[in-house]
Amino acid sequence: MNREVYINDIQAFLPNAAVDNSEIEAVLGQVGPRPSRAKRMILRSNKITSRHYAIDKKSGKTTHSNAQIAAEAIRKLHNDVHDINTIELLACGTTMPDQLMPNHALMVHGELGIPSCEVIATAGICLSGTMSLKYGYMSVLSGQSNNAVATGSENASAAMRAENFKEEIETRIEALERQPEIAFEKDFLRWMLSDGGGAVWMSAEPNAKSISLKIEWIVQKSYANELDACMYAGCEKLEDGSLKGWREYSQEEWIKNSISSVKQDVKLLNEKIIEYTVTKPLKELVEKGQLKPESISYFLPHYSSGYFRDKVYEGMKEAGCDIPQEQWFTNLSTKGNTGSASIYIMLEELFHSGRLQKGEKLLCYIPESGRFSTAFMQLEVV
Repeated sequence: MNREVYINDIQAFLPNAAVDNSEIEAVLGQVGPRPSRAKRMILRSNKITSRHYAIDKKSGKTTHSNAQIAAEAIRKLHNDVHDINTIELLACGTTMPDQLMPNHALMVHGELGIPSCEVIATAGICLSGTMSLKYGYMSVLSGQSNNAVATGSENASAAMRAENFKEEIETRIEALERQPEIAFEKDFLRWMLSDGGGAVWMSAEPNAKSISLKIEWIVQKSYANELDACMYAGCEKLEDGSLKGWREYSQEEWIKNSISSVKQDVKLLNEKIIEYTVTKPLKELVEKGQLKPESISYFLPHYSSGYFRDKVYEGMKEAGCDIPQEQWFTNLSTKGNTGSASIYIMLEELFHSGRLQKGEKLLCYIPESGRFSTAFMQLEVV
């Protein structure tokens, strides 16, 4: 069966009004008796000026669950051409679902209330949204489905609220004074992550009266065989680099050691993220002839911080993939780092911008620092 797969529509949902840098600590809450000392430095480095949270600014109450964010993005796909009640496959990826079980995609299906269909959830961090898209792509490509909807969504703010850090401040204040990098590991992420969701509709037919994106290929590589975990939650990283999971801790230790907090090994991130998510995989793609840099019209990079922009470019050039920065498209500064949803939110803005022309090719880059894995996706405007 000779089939192609097309992205017919892309939609994004960002909860509530944008939050600028002057409001961010008031919305998430202040940890301890004084404002964060790391915040200003991190915001200056990441170059994010606004983002969205599923938090009501006035009441401080949660406005949307992760599943609801994904469902809202899917509802925006519904129109005269695409009826969400006819979805054959629903694939949903996220970093932090609202619960341990049932799986995230089933909760999204329940929120939608659409007829029965095949449903699958993909786990991971930033790559979970890309892998849900790849699952939908493969299902349509193989003829298992006539259409598929894939999502990436995050409600990171639920884990970034000040109250989630309260016990840590009370029980580890002396340790924090001795080792400020303990605070930085978590504080770093408080000012980096935000909420949002995106959804794509895929089918074996391009749109008749508007552009579609033909999926040419999606490649994912894991380097977990070579490197330790870098971003983690629900566990502690031990001195030998291994992870001790949450089930091995008592409830008292869970609170005392802040096991639920999302943490980042910043040193390991800085040392390895470019080599393992940019240079090594890109070099393979170029040498195999699968990727021809000169054919790319737009490069959509999901980097977590503006700090990494020039570093990504240097890594690309080292791999023989020089795509000038004038051809890059990102909305990190205004939409924030929404993890698994970021590539959807970038694609949605570009797809509906009126800029894309038939025959142009897009290259998407989605890294994941969880244990260093990466994905590249090539699309053609048709």
